[in-house]
Amino acid sequence: MVSWIVASAIAIALYILIYYNFLKGVPCRSDTSLKGKTAIVTGANTGLGKATALDLARRGARVILACRSKERAEPAVFDIRKKSGNNQVIYMYLDLASLKSVRAFAETFLRSEPQLNLLINNAGTGSGGQTVDGFTMAWGVNHLGHFLLTNLLLERLKQCAPSRIVVLSSLTYCISRIDFSNLNIAGGGFFRQFQNYSLSKLCNILFARELANRLEGTNVTSYAVHPGFVFTDAFRDVRLLIKLVFVPVAFLFFRTPMDGAQTTIYCAVQEGIEKFSGRCFADCKVHKVFPHARDDAVARKLWEVSERMAGLCKH
Repeated sequence: MVSWIVASAIAIALYILIYYNFLKGVPCRSDTSLKGKTAIVTGANTGLGKATALDLARRGARVILACRSKERAEPAVFDIRKKSGNNQVIYMYLDLASLKSVRAFAETFLRSEPQLNLLINNAGTGSGGQTVDGFTMAWGVNHLGHFLLTNLLLERLKQCAPSRIVVLSSLTYCISRIDFSNLNIAGGGFFRQFQNYSLSKLCNILFARELANRLEGTNVTSYAVHPGFVFTDAFRDVRLLIKLVFVPVAFLFFRTPMDGAQTTIYCAVQEGIEKFSGRCFADCKVHKVFPHARDDAVARKLWEVSERMAGLCKH
């Protein structure tokens, strides 16, 4: 009995040591105020998005929670207002799985909000199925919806410069390569869904890179972020068997949403990182990605393909 207690105590001590030294991540230490600034955070009703929105609200920003579920977003607005003491937190409807909804959101925002200084492309999904436009959910929501949203809001961001765009990616990008003839493969089981998810995360990094190139000289900067492995409900729609395996591991070894949001917050508020526009960040510092995620030719082609898919081509 005594040996069992000692072994348990050692195991717990090792877990605490490993978690707080290697898994928890690095906090953003910037005290930058955002009073007078406006931020949009997509998918801000829960998880990373909500944690990010709360921090920005505490800094005094006017924060728009861009979410598709009114039932989940309105309680999040109330909670963020209460915790931050900032009443300039509002909900606006946005369904990234519908390009029509993205356009409607942008139109409503531009008509009603004169300011935009921060765009946090946070929302993401790992679920299967298709968007209303016929794309896989991962491609349509994680990449294409945010690509269209960003382009529709670019002029306002330029008008309010200095402004920043932060794109949430994931370390899973490293297992994917872009095949432009097979960007939108539907069907399949969990592994196909995971492949689609990792591909969308690679596209997020390449998008932030090409965006920075196109914005050079405008005083608008963009950053891709790997938040670490975070225990959120992004994979809430996966099969029950996968959840039974995934949830206990995630609970023990993944970051909390607030810990995971630190690098996003860092890229949104840290002074002096403008020279790193287009780069990827992790643990509140520049993170060197693999060569296939910094290929400018692929990034340019991805932009052109995305323009056509999103209906942004002018010719």
